[in-house]
This record gives sequence, C-alpha cells and structure tokens, in this order.
Amino acid sequence: MVAIPYLFNEIELIFQNTPLFVIVLEAFLLLSVIWLLLVKRNGRDKRYSKEKEEEIISKYQPEPLVAETDPSHPLLKTRLVQSKVGKRVVVDGHDCLNLATHNYLGLLEDEKILDDACKAIKKYGVGSCGPRGFYGTMDVHLDLEDRLAKFMGMEEAVVYSYGFSTIASAIPAYSKRGDVIFADEKVNFSIQKGLDASRSTIYYYKHNDMTDLERLLIEQQRRDVKNPKKAAKTRRFLVAEGIYMNTGEICPLPTLVALRAKYKLRLFLDESISFGTLGKTGHGLTEHFNVDLIEVDLIMAGMENSLATIGGFCVGSHFIVEHQRLSGLGYCFSASLPPLLTQAAISALDRFESQPKMFTELQVISGKVQEVFGKLSKLKLHGSELSPVKHLYIAEQRENADMERELLTEIANKCITRGVAVIESRYLENLEKHTIRHSIRITVNRLLTDNDINHAFDVIESVTNEVL
Repeated sequence: MVAIPYLFNEIELIFQNTPLFVIVLEAFLLLSVIWLLLVKRNGRDKRYSKEKEEEIISKYQPEPLVAETDPSHPLLKTRLVQSKVGKRVVVDGHDCLNLATHNYLGLLEDEKILDDACKAIKKYGVGSCGPRGFYGTMDVHLDLEDRLAKFMGMEEAVVYSYGFSTIASAIPAYSKRGDVIFADEKVNFSIQKGLDASRSTIYYYKHNDMTDLERLLIEQQRRDVKNPKKAAKTRRFLVAEGIYMNTGEICPLPTLVALRAKYKLRLFLDESISFGTLGKTGHGLTEHFNVDLIEVDLIMAGMENSLATIGGFCVGSHFIVEHQRLSGLGYCFSASLPPLLTQAAISALDRFESQPKMFTELQVISGKVQEVFGKLSKLKLHGSELSPVKHLYIAEQRENADMERELLTEIANKCITRGVAVIESRYLENLEKHTIRHSIRITVNRLLTDNDINHAFDVIESVTNEVL
C-alpha cells in the first residue's frame, strides 16, 4: 500500500519534468501500438469463404514474364559477324569493306598488339577476378595509368573496365543533388546516364550553340543573385564531348573555356572519339585547339575506339583522380580491366608515341571521305571534316521517323550484300533526353585507300537510288 502513493509521486514528477510535446508523442505512439494489436489483427483474422476464394482465383490473370514484342522490332533483326573485325569484315556471309565499327587507327589488326595481349594471358590469366580496390589491381593497371597520365600531360589517370561506365560514373562522382550542370542537348547516352545519376539540376543548350549556352548561364546568374545563400553552396558544371557521337561534329572548346572562366564553371570533357584522332600527336581536342590542359577540369575517354581495346580512363589533377577511386561507382564496384586488354592499351600507346604520323593519316582520310561522300545525291552528309564519325541523313526528310528508319535499314542491308558494311544508327528512343534523327553512321579507318572510298561511294549511291 505504501508503494502506490510513491508510484503516483514518481508519475507526477515525470509529468512535471517532461515537455508537453514529448507526452503527446508518447501517447500517440501508445495508441498506435494498441491500434496495430487490436484493429489490424482483427482485420487479418477475416477469411473469405471457400466459394469467394475460388471466384477470386478463377478471375486472376497473371502478367506474362516477358511482355509481347513487336515482331518488326529492329533489335530482332540481327546481323551475324563471322570474322575478325578489321578493315574488312564478313557479315551474314558477305565479305565487306568495314565502315561500321570504331577502329579509327586500324589497331585491331596490329599483330604486335595481339602478340603482347597473348603474352599477358600466359602471365596473368584471362581475368583479374576483382575490383581495383580489393584484389583486382595488377602491375599492368598501374603501368597503364602512369602511361596515360604522362601521354596526356596530366598529374594522374584512373582506368575503368568499361567505357560506358567511365563517363556515367565520373560525372556523379563530383556533381550531386543541388548542383547545376549545363550540357549539350546532343550528348551521348553514357553522359545522359551520368547526368541522371548525379541528381543535379540539368540545363541543356542547343547543339554547339554558344549563344544559347550563355543565355542559360545568364539566367543562372540571375537566380544566384535572388538567392545568394543557395548560390554560395551550388557548384556549376559544364559537360561536352570533344567529337559528338550523335552528330560527328567537333565542339568549340575555346569558347567553352572562355565561358567557363567568365561564369566560374567546372569543365568536364568526354574525348572518347577525339582522343587518338585529333591533334598532331593524338592528344585530342586540347591539342587540336592549342588549349592549355589546365583549362579542362576532367578529361574522360573510352579506350574502345582509337586504342582498340576495352575500358576507359579519366585524367586530371591528383585530387580529381583520387576522389574517383573512392566515389566512382564504376571503378569501386566493377571487376578491373582484364590484364590482356590492359596490355593491349599499353601497346597501342607505344604505337601512338612511335608512329605519330598515323594521326595525320587518319585526318587526311577523314577529309577525303568528307569530300567524296558529300557528293551523294539522295543522302546528306553531316559531321566535321576531321571527325572519323560521320552521319548520312536522307536528304528529303520523311514526316514519319519510323519510315525513315526502315528506309535506312533497307539501305544498310543492301549495301552489306554488295560488299560495304554500314549500319543505321540506333538509339533508345524512350530514354533519350532529346529526339535524335535516324541516320547511317559512317566510321573512318586510317587504312582506307582512295579506291576503297570511291567503291563505298559507288555502292551507297547505287543502293540509295534504288531505295529512295
């Protein structure tokens, strides 16, 4: 009996020393528990009758594991490659001149690179068996990073195992929610995925239109003036491609650099196509325009084009690179680049340094293709003269994009049967940020001769006159 008054005294002290909102919250939690225990349990105890259960089961229609696919879907119409991919390739049994794959310097056919890769298999085995940060780093990975940094004249380099993930991982490693990114509307799909992953605010400017870009930058300046506290915490990035995969055009880097300095932006440049193709020694867009490397905060590139291997790399300052080793998801969580492909990249860099004339040769061939293919009567050529990637569009644009794609597919198929391998460009239309017009994408190979170019022109011209 003595304990009861004591208990009431304790409760009274608790109420006196406890804030009202805490008491209300605890009461709410107590009522919630009671509701869950009583009301919810009573709801779960309800059972359907046997007849009702059978009625529900009879009406149930499960969704198919695989949705119905349109039988005319372009991905169902595959082509079979039956040979090593080089200057020539066998497609569906037809021996073709290859204008379809991104082997700009022809290094896929270099026997020394192939021999070095085979020796790497004997030394290291086929795979690296793990991510770089765990047990996937081997001496060839460190050698390649050192070579790339020295070749590009930067402090450090980081190597990824897949070109797509290089770009898609590098952007969100730095730009986060609350930051602002300005990007060209024609950037490739890997950049688009990197922009999505960053969760930043994205502003797209018209393709290679520096006036439109500056308009967006001025608008951002006005927003910053209205909210200076937010502006002080907001980082601003500018993302562009050296040569745009979707158009074959070179970006105006000097103007981008000027705008970067004027509006205090960080500049990220994807040089997947321009690396190994532009400049006297293949250093890319900065060498082509004679722009100091310090003006570009991060250079990203896939190694699947000029280097004729797999993977990608980023080069920059020590701080930039080391940050990616901890924040680049494609670096942290992917198995490292197989040693044989790493060695192939090192051997390709040896070719870059020992035979710099190959870059001039490629640029000359690109110019010849530009001149000859510009004479096509029913296809219109787009792309910069020095670009190894060019696009052929139907001169008289159709109103229906699907019809245009079907015509281009028919042209590509007929060209293959006549010995010239070309392909229509493919896009994930439901996922692309901006509509991209369908085209036939032409890739230039350094090993092409004048006869090869003229033969390809004659075949494409003949086929287009039949189809269009």
